[in-house]
Amino acid sequence: MTIFEKIGSIGKITLNRPEVYHSVNNQMAKELHNHLDRCKDDDIRVVYLTANGKAFCAGQDLKETMGGNIVEIIGDAVENNYNPLVRRIHELEKPVVCAVNGMAVGAGANLALACDLVVAKESSVFIQAFSKIGLIPDTGGTFILPRLVGFKRALGLAMLADKVDGKEAERMGMIYKAFSDETFEEESWKLAERLATMPTKALALTKQAFNASLTNDINAQLAVEKDLQIKAGQTEDFAEGVMAFIQKRKPDFKGK
Repeated sequence: MTIFEKIGSIGKITLNRPEVYHSVNNQMAKELHNHLDRCKDDDIRVVYLTANGKAFCAGQDLKETMGGNIVEIIGDAVENNYNPLVRRIHELEKPVVCAVNGMAVGAGANLALACDLVVAKESSVFIQAFSKIGLIPDTGGTFILPRLVGFKRALGLAMLADKVDGKEAERMGMIYKAFSDETFEEESWKLAERLATMPTKALALTKQAFNASLTNDINAQLAVEKDLQIKAGQTEDFAEGVMAFIQKRKPDFKGK
């Protein structure tokens, strides 16, 4: 259902249920939890999440909701599958790149948007499809989407379930960048490789600072910046960066 590979210092996670457009069931969610936990190890400096085939993720596997109390099943999926995924991504102390290779629908769209750097094929499509079946956006969608594209636009996308292609998603600030379909795999992987050579702890602290800014006022955020800057200044990579600057050479960061 999912594939995990360690390629250099990149942890590559691939959704692998192409016959159902990588819709998420309990087993897939459990595997994703385990893979993200594996990526906490110091030998991995970047996470790269993508999918096989033409789709990224069609959201919840609705077939799994049949044959029981559907209300309880949906509630359990949100609490035990999707919420822990978003928290793991949010708390992981390294960049998480999501390479959206095709359709990203419902929880699949919001799983992608929960990642730190989201890139997509120009032909990919993001859809907040929840209203089509009488549900509300989950998987962090009501928190993340308004902060990416603005309150009114996010509310409209959630209510109307409009399709947003990769180019439009980039234009409105929903994702970091859209690549042509032909160069997508090369360019998205190149981005992960670039991050893997950078000062990992500083990137983690940067992620922590930006996440804190979502709920802080200016004075609280200035205090966060001071505290995290002190931590960054204590890393080996900072010492290497300063020395490389003085010696006019390219730094060799180790992620320490």
